[in-house]
Amino acid sequence: MAGSSHGHTPAAWTGVIIAFIGFCVAGAFMVMAQPVGFWAGMALTLLGGVVGGIMRAMGLGQPKESRTPPHTAPAATREPAAAES
Repeated sequence: MAGSSHGHTPAAWTGVIIAFIGFCVAGAFMVMAQPVGFWAGMALTLLGGVVGGIMRAMGLGQPKESRTPPHTAPAATREPAAAES
């Protein structure tokens, strides 16, 4: 995966940053024992995924490539040993 540009798009960065902020908000409110703030942070986390998906649909994500299945070599078969006379 290091050789590809997996995730290096505006859609991916925006979605991850929003989700990370939501995760931090939810974690802070969990420690403060405030359920409403926790669920607001969880909503932000989900919003990050939605925003990233919308941006990808708008063309700001990784372009889809036509993938062909990887070529596999035929299975090796063993021929019976020749009978020696």
